[in-house]
Amino acid sequence: MASAASTAVAVASRLLLRRSPHLLRRLPRAPPAALSSRPSSSFGAAALRRPLGHRARMGHTSAAASSVPALGLTKANAVELPEVTFTGKDTEFSDWKGDILAVAVTEKDLSKGSDSKFENAVLKKLDEQLGGLLSEASAEEDFTGKSGQSVVLRLSGQGFKRVGLIGLGQNAPSTALACQGIGESVASLAKSAQATSVAIVLAGIQEEFKLNAAASIASGTVLGLHEDSRFKAEAKKVHLKQVDLIGLGSGPEVDQKLKYANDLCSGVIFGKELVNAPANVLTPAVLAEEAAKIASTYSDVFTATILDEEKCQELKMGSYLGVAAASANPPRFIHLCYKPVGGNVKRKLAIVGKGLTFDSGGYNIKTGPGCSIELMKFDMGGSAAVFGAAKALAQIKPPGVEVHFIVAACENMISGTGMRPGDILTASNGKTIEVNNTDAEGRLTLADALVYACNQGVDKIVDLATLTGACVVALGPSIAGIFTPSDELAKEITAASEISGEKFWRLPMEESYWEGMKSGVADMVNTGGRQGGSITAALFLKQFVDEKVQWMHIDMAGPVWSDKKKAGTGFGVSTLVEWVLKNSS
Repeated sequence: MASAASTAVAVASRLLLRRSPHLLRRLPRAPPAALSSRPSSSFGAAALRRPLGHRARMGHTSAAASSVPALGLTKANAVELPEVTFTGKDTEFSDWKGDILAVAVTEKDLSKGSDSKFENAVLKKLDEQLGGLLSEASAEEDFTGKSGQSVVLRLSGQGFKRVGLIGLGQNAPSTALACQGIGESVASLAKSAQATSVAIVLAGIQEEFKLNAAASIASGTVLGLHEDSRFKAEAKKVHLKQVDLIGLGSGPEVDQKLKYANDLCSGVIFGKELVNAPANVLTPAVLAEEAAKIASTYSDVFTATILDEEKCQELKMGSYLGVAAASANPPRFIHLCYKPVGGNVKRKLAIVGKGLTFDSGGYNIKTGPGCSIELMKFDMGGSAAVFGAAKALAQIKPPGVEVHFIVAACENMISGTGMRPGDILTASNGKTIEVNNTDAEGRLTLADALVYACNQGVDKIVDLATLTGACVVALGPSIAGIFTPSDELAKEITAASEISGEKFWRLPMEESYWEGMKSGVADMVNTGGRQGGSITAALFLKQFVDEKVQWMHIDMAGPVWSDKKKAGTGFGVSTLVEWVLKNSS
């Protein structure tokens, strides 16, 4: 065992190796170009030369990020995000003029009476206007209104150039998820036809659901239009500019709801882009820059604190720094703080996200079929949800609530300076951890992040992480697992998810499983056996949360990524925003 003096020399040597270009072939790369065309923040090369632990007050920016290119000379192209105007209208759809009139219908809506005419009032009126064309098309195209079906007909002599039918299945939409699906279908039709204007009509919907339906359809449309082409040679142009929602209400209340949908989508798209960005572009330092841009853009409600490695050492974050030790890209501990305009804070919340911008597994390297090492850029999906929610809330500006957005960003790599299986780490709350698997690293970074969050004096904490494959095995690719000792917090997140349309399932925190997490030489090991792996991971995190603070862990390893679309989903952003709004006055 090394003495204290030799340990200090080893630490100093490691820092020197990282920072001297003459001593290490694998250099710490300066932050590459920003992820989009948004203005660069002050957290580039100049920011790294600031005093340790410098608290950045946004609005006083200096030098931009270093011009040193990323590995592979890759940088993100500037891509215009979809800018669509949504308007609620109570006019007759038959009088509307534009490119596509899209009508969402159920299987029942297509039923016909003894006179061979549609029984549904909307379809009957439209079919009469079109001279029976809908009746013919529904038969000839074998369109029955099943979910996922759609048909588009070109017209002449009408105010609209095309009419589209979108199948909803057996029931009229009554959930956010169903209405988002309508919006996605409309986006697909608009892209295929290169339409600039669309009107959406629902053949049937409950009166009390119209307002939420309008917002969810708008969200689905924007997200359906978005394609992340920043790293492609050519970007597809989005032609759609105007969407009219007919029959779902109009006026200030609808307008406010539609603005909320747009604000929310900007956060979801930001989260998607963070997950999609490759690890050679999105380093911990660049993730810190992207977070800081939120604070600089919305400096009326946000401040940012970025802690470097030495400041984290001062805060005794040994668990987090143990994970970061092997990488040539230095860690960044990121803390954004939202305070409402005018103050009057009644509740303090913290949202903590896992921020592994790449996870090789460390010395327990990811190998073999199904290890998905090529996708481990998405291991910062928790932080993407955190910062996506922050961006949305910066625009919504909820009153009465203070929110801390916290991410311990780093990479889990392999080198002579990295942690080894069997090493013992000491977290910032003094608890010691025997590392029996370097690929159970996310919980090690979250440990110090949770201690830091508790020290902010918050009432509630929600953490999100792509933490365990065990949760994917249990719940599949579409559902996140939630773990909490607090029934109240479980109800809050469940209520928020019912509005957002995202899927969660509460799993038990079986305390008897903690026996498998005990170490003979430290306070705990960092991973137990294969059985109940997501539960023991949650029990591990619990050791770093103050008992007075309500806390929830969300394991989002499944829904963070879409294998079908080969892209991030933006999961978590919508539910977090709804949760914060529920806690707002």
